[in-house]
Amino acid sequence: MNSPPAEDDGLWIRRFHPRPDSRVRLVCLPHAGGSAGFYLPLSRAMPDTVEVLCVQYPGRQDRRTEPLVDSVPVLADKVFAALLPWTGLPLALFGHGMGASLAFEIARRLEQQRDTVPAALFVSGRRAPSAHRSEPVHLRDDDTGTRRPGDEDVLRMILPAVRAADYRAAETYAWEPGPPLRTPVTCLIGDDDPQVTLEEAATWSGHTDGAFALKAFPGGHFFLVQHSREIARLMAEQLGTPVRA
Repeated sequence: MNSPPAEDDGLWIRRFHPRPDSRVRLVCLPHAGGSAGFYLPLSRAMPDTVEVLCVQYPGRQDRRTEPLVDSVPVLADKVFAALLPWTGLPLALFGHGMGASLAFEIARRLEQQRDTVPAALFVSGRRAPSAHRSEPVHLRDDDTGTRRPGDEDVLRMILPAVRAADYRAAETYAWEPGPPLRTPVTCLIGDDDPQVTLEEAATWSGHTDGAFALKAFPGGHFFLVQHSREIARLMAEQLGTPVRA
């Protein structure tokens, strides 16, 4: 059996579906403004051989009183440290949007500081670190910031924090050139996502000496909401695990 590490303090890592017979752990990193609960459907869809660890960033939900982190490298250092007690099994990494940049930086740290090659790196809805765009969303006021359909009261409550921290982290992240990963990379995008083009996604191939795959799904930036089961099957197959019917 694979028991949770005694060192875990319950702040960073959420196991919605503990799987004592798992052979690999999939670490899921949310998008800007997101929380660990975003990956609940994906965790539920995974086979018993894959245990999903969902990362909860500071400043949201039950961590809402903690200071937000507005730097991808700083956040990567903190998540990396929180993951070390969980490395008794192979780790795979999955991040969407800002979480993809964060997953890449954590993979770098695992390889360079622990000489540990993750089982896989799945990056979603994000261009490669070397494909820079100028994105000033974090500099806009609340009324001109990014909006999504839904509860306006909730939007107005979270947007200042999102702009000040998550968007700043995502938009000011600057890739520092270095050795390519040894980790195999799979890039997932929506074919109608304004935040990443097919060409920008393809440049992820230059960030690894391992295998690379690119898969486009119908939809926009949050295509994975509609395709969670299909994405779960894809990741389980690439991790060499049985797939649920």
